[in-house]
Amino acid sequence: MARTPVLSGHVLNPDAEATETVRHARWQDYFQLMKPRVMSLVVFTALTGLLAARTPIHPLLGAVAVFCIAVGAGASGALNMWYDADIDAKMRRTRGRPVPAGLVKGEEAATLGVVLSILSVMLMGVAINWLAAGLLAFTIVFYAVVYTMWLKRWTAQNIVIGGLAGALPPAIGWAAATGHAPLNAWLMVLIIFLWTPPHFWALSLYISTDYAKAGVPMLPVVKGAKETRKQVLLYSLILIPICVAPVFTGLGGWLYLAVSGLGGLVFLVLAWRVFASNAGDAADPRPADRDLYEVKDEAPAPKNETADKKALADGAKNARNLFAFSILYLFALFAALLAEAVLGLPTLELPL
Repeated sequence: MARTPVLSGHVLNPDAEATETVRHARWQDYFQLMKPRVMSLVVFTALTGLLAARTPIHPLLGAVAVFCIAVGAGASGALNMWYDADIDAKMRRTRGRPVPAGLVKGEEAATLGVVLSILSVMLMGVAINWLAAGLLAFTIVFYAVVYTMWLKRWTAQNIVIGGLAGALPPAIGWAAATGHAPLNAWLMVLIIFLWTPPHFWALSLYISTDYAKAGVPMLPVVKGAKETRKQVLLYSLILIPICVAPVFTGLGGWLYLAVSGLGGLVFLVLAWRVFASNAGDAADPRPADRDLYEVKDEAPAPKNETADKKALADGAKNARNLFAFSILYLFALFAALLAEAVLGLPTLELPL
């Protein structure tokens, strides 16, 4: 797919009026370049990896390590927003971002991303260790170059392969604490890696028209909604046993077992509902002002609504439910690991 160049860092919003209101960029606009929502999840999973290693580390060094990971995540976000400004401008979900909205120039976003990348990696290497720095550098390059510049625009497996970038922070945190990355560190990486496809495909099922308009080959656009629903269920069936696996490797304890087991059952029920529904068969059902994370209809369906329309609406709701719960489930898993590490609760090594 050809990439439309961004002139002077501005991509016109197709729905904007001809007369623009000029506003100078604020510091909040530059902060938004770093994708703070994504950054918060990265910081949380990295902190969990650092503490789950159960290796003493000076609080100041631990804070520096987490800071470097946060800055590295922000650098990746800025580079992504610079390169993706052309397609962001075509999508309802992203057209208000600083670069496509014309608030920040593309070259400013790119410069910010490069500077923050170098700063985060070098500080991590000098202050912590070079294994953690190397993993951080790999994560930034993989997200900004391999995923953003290649996979996202060329293959329906973009989320599957590209998900590695978002999965690596726990291993970086563990390496920062210990200087190495053993099996349990990579088990946390694997959990996030396998969680990513059903999470994002559930989202793509109800905003697939956005991706189609932007020319992004997400699975529903390329293979259709039915195949996407099947893949959501298959990945969910693989994911949940992996989520429970830490109690067999000495990483998780009884609290983690309860959270992963009970939450996993709910996840599978929601994934089955998506599979058995018509999710993705209709255009984006959200009104213009509908929050992306909202999972309940604001008003009851009209009495004269046909059965087919109701089935399509229920399918979209099922996809939104899975998308929203998947975020809660991942947070709960890592919160349980974090709580067990902070409280010093014993871990399990249950026999297989």
